[in-house]
Amino acid sequence: MITPISEALAERGYDTLTPVQQAVSAPDLAGQDLLVSAQTGSGKTVGFGLAIAPSLLDDKEQFGPAAAPLALVVAPTRELASQVMHELTWLYARTGAVVTSCVGGMDMRTERRALERGAHIVVGTPGRLRDHIERNALDLGELRAVVLDEADEMLDMGFREDLEFMLGEAPANRRTLLFSATVPPTIAKLAQQYQRDAQRISTLGGTKQHSDIEYHAVRVAQSDVDSAIFNLLRFHHDESALVFANTRAMVSHLTARLANRGLQVVSLSGELSQTERTHALQAMRDGRARVCVATDVAARGIDLPKLNLVIHAELPTNTESLLHRSGRTGRAGRKGISALIVPPKARARAERILKWAKINAEWVEAPSVEDILARDEERLLSDPVWSEAASETETVFAEKLLARYSPDQIAAAYLRLYQSRHAAPEDLLPADTKPVRREKAPFGPSRWVALSVGRAERAEARWLLPLLCRTGGLDKDAIGAIRVQDAETYVEITAGSVDAFIAGLGDGGTLEDGVTARLMDGAPDLQSGPRPERSERPARADRSDRPDRPARPRPAPSDRPSGPKPKWDKPKGDRAFGDKPKPRDPKPRDDGAVKPYEKRAAPAKREDRPERDAPRKSWDDAPKGKGFKGKPDGKSFGKPDGKSFGKPGGKPAGKPGDKPFSKPKPAADARDTSKRFVAPGKAGAAAPRKPRAKPSPKPKG
Repeated sequence: MITPISEALAERGYDTLTPVQQAVSAPDLAGQDLLVSAQTGSGKTVGFGLAIAPSLLDDKEQFGPAAAPLALVVAPTRELASQVMHELTWLYARTGAVVTSCVGGMDMRTERRALERGAHIVVGTPGRLRDHIERNALDLGELRAVVLDEADEMLDMGFREDLEFMLGEAPANRRTLLFSATVPPTIAKLAQQYQRDAQRISTLGGTKQHSDIEYHAVRVAQSDVDSAIFNLLRFHHDESALVFANTRAMVSHLTARLANRGLQVVSLSGELSQTERTHALQAMRDGRARVCVATDVAARGIDLPKLNLVIHAELPTNTESLLHRSGRTGRAGRKGISALIVPPKARARAERILKWAKINAEWVEAPSVEDILARDEERLLSDPVWSEAASETETVFAEKLLARYSPDQIAAAYLRLYQSRHAAPEDLLPADTKPVRREKAPFGPSRWVALSVGRAERAEARWLLPLLCRTGGLDKDAIGAIRVQDAETYVEITAGSVDAFIAGLGDGGTLEDGVTARLMDGAPDLQSGPRPERSERPARADRSDRPDRPARPRPAPSDRPSGPKPKWDKPKGDRAFGDKPKPRDPKPRDDGAVKPYEKRAAPAKREDRPERDAPRKSWDDAPKGKGFKGKPDGKSFGKPDGKSFGKPGGKPAGKPGDKPFSKPKPAADARDTSKRFVAPGKAGAAAPRKPRAKPSPKPKG
């Protein structure tokens, strides 16, 4: 291993390398393409940093002046790209490497200036890297290594075209390293197309997937999902947590609910700008925030320190999302908990996902109020502050407290102050509690009021209700049923509000816009009443006088063919489907000789149609100005009145000698200027037009 890199690892506390780091940095794999699959949290970022170091440094310990990049690292998300840049920066810090990033959401001009100054390693997202390449801001001519981190996720996100574009622009002799949690057929095809004799490395078979993560399936009632999430966070108060949701709306909802309960919470989703997302992650790393609510944008590659709890507020859509979400905890040998919130309706789906992921989860209940208070007491008694020596100032203040209050009062006051800094836990319903519909209370004694508008005036309850509340001085709860009829509308009002309503009406009981109200003596007789019993319905009309329909002749059962219906498999003859028809054999003559192209004999003459046997006439045989006389009545071909075919009224169309179907020449049109143009200087040329005289101005005044 190169000395500056080994010193950087020792400074960061790397005593031993992880299995994937040892595999990819083996000396016999130097200069070869690699296809690596390893579980999340196994140190893949440092692993490919070690793998490409010999290709970039050429057995040297320092980089030369920064110019065109020597390595290109592509990551699916902005957060992962920023994290990869941070890891490679400290890994190559002693070699003088310049590492820059190109990610979406950041200022493109700043990135372009950084590329112009030169860089040894460029880390970015596919879309932004392709933009820089197409704008000639990023030169790939000197690349020695290309790394695709989380390649399967980039293909799932639709970056295949961008990846193929970048790999096609890179030099043919570069190294290509593909790192992926799984190797689906799409990854294998990409490796076969753009890698040269790639070495396959997998560290998944020897160890159990996520062996450092403890999976819990938390049973909760349908109405206690938010409260169960809060109780889990209260139970694990001293630990950082990551809460996953499927939608941005759910992220906003949970962020607001948890912030209202006094938790230091930040959110992370695709709708936030890159600056906001960076600040959210930095707040988690600095300890200013303890809970991060995020979508699956944070499920890949994000490494948050001391993250011991992952909560799935909504079940992931597939097993890959479950594994990658849970992989944010239990990293680098640390222990972690992955808790799935499972309401009754989602229990079957949760069992399927856990089964497909080959995970044995422990089914538990959400922490109760007693569990959380007991955990608070345990946390308080085990606090190391009890064993620390008191300072002189603290001793003086303690003597004042003991002189004024008893030890019991001081201890109780301390406990109340400690609990006041934490929100009270939620009291949860049993997990198998089914939602109960609230029954509507009876309306009570009431009176009916008739309004002077109905369906004829397009009356609707949605505008009558505010009218009664506004003009009649009624409360919404004092109004019951509203029944709109054809001419009137009946409204049910509580008996205690009727007198005030009638007293508040204007002259003639007018409410507004000509709508009047009158008090009814009893309940109205509504038009749409209950359906009468079958015995009370009117009998159908007698249909005995209707003529009988003729009976359809049907074959007797004995005449019907028995057995299954025949299937039509082939057309008539021996020809099968798709075969060309056979040519027909010509009919033999009487003498036995066969002539294939013999002229058919003329059909026999029919005595009832002598006109069809007459020879056809030509145009030359037609008389001048007349059409053919082929009709039996002797009239000309054309109109039935015996006139020639042409203009109505009996006048012949066209000039004598014209054919019956010849088009007559159109009459001259005065508006057609194409026939009136004559070249200047020739006979018949039109005289030039005189300019129009301007009218004399009117006298002023």
